[in-house]
Amino acid sequence: MAQVANVAEQAAYFVFEQSSPEGLTKQFVFKLIDPAKIAEARAIVAEGRRNDSVQGTVIQRQVPYNPYWSFHLAPNSIGFFEWQIEVCDANVTYVEAHLEEVGGSFLPRSFWCPWSSKLVSEVTERIDEASEVLLR
Repeated sequence: MAQVANVAEQAAYFVFEQSSPEGLTKQFVFKLIDPAKIAEARAIVAEGRRNDSVQGTVIQRQVPYNPYWSFHLAPNSIGFFEWQIEVCDANVTYVEAHLEEVGGSFLPRSFWCPWSSKLVSEVTERIDEASEVLLR
């Protein structure tokens, strides 16, 4: 039980934005648990680095901190990149619409690297610690 509390203390939550094909700004919340990745994400936000996009492994299950989508990224798989291969690029709305295809020829190994994702802010203060629900 103490290990769970320790992980919760270390967790930090961030949001990236991506424009949908219709031109609407969509937000995707993700959780980081690695202190080095948390520090890296905070540096990207603080420095306003817009060339760093988010990548990670898609988990086909909704989580409380990311209520707008039927999937999330595995916290231990998340990283940041400036350049990535094309096979892992997809818009968040397309991933949602084709979730049952993730892991096959669409996003092989469930690895997603949305090229146009932009890390915009940390939202840890908007997450209820006990339930991980995103507060308004």
